[in-house]
Amino acid sequence: MNKKSPVAVFDSGIGGLTVAKRLNQILPGEKIIYFGDTARVPYGTKSRDTIKQYALQIAGFLIRFKPKLIVIACHSVSSLGKAFLEKKFPDYTFIDVIGPSVEEATEKTKNKKIGIIGTPATISSGMYPEMIERIDSGIKVYQKPCPLLVPLVEEGWFDNDVTRSIVKYYIQGVLDKQIDTLILGCTHYPLLKKAIRKITGLAVHLVDASDATSVKVKDFLVVNGLLNTKKAKTPVIYFSDVSEYRNQVMHRFWNKMDFLIKKIDTGEL
Repeated sequence: MNKKSPVAVFDSGIGGLTVAKRLNQILPGEKIIYFGDTARVPYGTKSRDTIKQYALQIAGFLIRFKPKLIVIACHSVSSLGKAFLEKKFPDYTFIDVIGPSVEEATEKTKNKKIGIIGTPATISSGMYPEMIERIDSGIKVYQKPCPLLVPLVEEGWFDNDVTRSIVKYYIQGVLDKQIDTLILGCTHYPLLKKAIRKITGLAVHLVDASDATSVKVKDFLVVNGLLNTKKAKTPVIYFSDVSEYRNQVMHRFWNKMDFLIKKIDTGEL
């Protein structure tokens, strides 16, 4: 790998586009390669073995591009840990979305009370509390699964009365615990930050996985002398299924930024 090698990102679907978009913004010299497994989403209801199998297939596909590193922008894969991917592909560096979020949250909290919202699968995995416990056993963690937030994002309902009402329903109990830091434990949730902020107020620090992960990636590139400062080519977005509906949602995530969409069947992974 060298400075011209791309930065690869993958997710079970389209949520990881928030990470890819943020990387594209803060690292304009890096070519971004993204893969979203929209044909087999959601991963949260799959067995651990199946999720690992899918992750190995996708990583194998991305390695064809000889990337500088691979970002696991999927909480389901991240919650299983990246060790199995590192063992299979020892020559490559993997960065997940949970580790950077936990690091930021534990650094920012003052009263040692952290809230976490995420999909039911991510919350039930217990990975966030486990990782926070390793860093500081004195921190209290309050979690809340929020199954309706992903559909709201995919419908483009980022900040309206209905969205704010549902957000408040989910997080009010966590806020009542006097948390000063809230982890947005799903890559869809950054698009709801405006609505979430109206409920939490300014006193609560919001940890956005796309921001935290992008900073981690930039640090890695700088330390290893891999940062490319020249203008990069247009990001390439691969999907295993591209329906008209998914295409519309993708453009909501990526907004007005340019990108190329390519389809690759899961049998080609």
